[in-house]
Amino acid sequence: MRDEKMHILIVEDESIVALDLATGLEREGYDIVGVADNATDARKLFTTREVDLLLMDIHIMGEKDGVETAKELMAIKEVPLIYLTAYTDHDTIQRVKKTYPAAFLSKPYDIHHVHIAIELAINNFALFRQQQSGRLVAMPQQNLNTAGSANPTDQPTQEKEAILQFDDFIFIKQNYRFIKIRTADILYASADDNYVHLHTAEKKYSLRLSLSQLIDKLHTPPLVRIHRSYAINLQAIQSFTDQEVVINKQHLPLSRNYKDAFLRHFHFK
Repeated sequence: MRDEKMHILIVEDESIVALDLATGLEREGYDIVGVADNATDARKLFTTREVDLLLMDIHIMGEKDGVETAKELMAIKEVPLIYLTAYTDHDTIQRVKKTYPAAFLSKPYDIHHVHIAIELAINNFALFRQQQSGRLVAMPQQNLNTAGSANPTDQPTQEKEAILQFDDFIFIKQNYRFIKIRTADILYASADDNYVHLHTAEKKYSLRLSLSQLIDKLHTPPLVRIHRSYAINLQAIQSFTDQEVVINKQHLPLSRNYKDAFLRHFHFK
């Protein structure tokens, strides 16, 4: 079964703070791939482990600080970046802004605010990637601290049924947290009244939106409509006839209204 957990790398030089943060996030359902207190160890973990999100303290051990380390890691692979720091002076903020963080947490913070920042970071990063593809590169940022109020519902993009996609994964919100699904694992989608269900080989995920909205939101893999209530991943097809498509031993109806459009995806020789 595919790992649905979000993999987080923590770069923090205060061992007690790092341990408390890692424990709290694991309790929230995240996977901590490792903790580093310097740039060298952070780079080693970042390049040898699967990392979905980076929590970076600005003041870390060694010659390179967190901002320099973040630049180096983002050059290897872009992932959502959250800064954790007690440094909020003007010069530090200006340096931080140049690395386009998805969120910013000033110390002291609690695990609730970190959880909110992670949701915002995933959302903002997905928007950033979409803007990059459209040549719009302004990165949305958030600044949360324990003294201020932070409500994720205040953000227009924090809707319950958000689908966030980048690289080979999507993140969908289930039970108040984002979970990760490899897009290649999506076999088909089915509509049921006000809900649409994403089916993988092992699990079904329910979202409160229409099948048309799902198809518009999900770009890879493209879902092809075969029926008013079904859309499929073409690469998941096991067989098909004039009346049905078989995926993962499930026999899905092929409607006359969608048959011609479905067949146009194939090159007949």
